[in-house]
Amino acid sequence: MNKLKVTQIRSVIGRPHPHRRVIAALGLRHHQMIVVHDDTPVIRGMLQKVRHLVKVEEVK
Repeated sequence: MNKLKVTQIRSVIGRPHPHRRVIAALGLRHHQMIVVHDDTPVIRGMLQKVRHLVKVEEVK
C-alpha cells in the first residue's frame, strides 16, 4: 500500500474550527511538521478539506 507524506505548510491561526480539527486528526501539531499516513479514501478526503494548509507527497 502506498503512503502519503503530509507536511503542514500554513498555520491554523485564524482558520475555521473544522479545519483545525482536521489538521489535529491528521496528527499535525505545528507548522512544518511531517506525518506519514496510509493512502486511504478517508485520509484523501481529510487532505482535500485542508489542501490549502498542507503539502502532500506520495511515498512508495
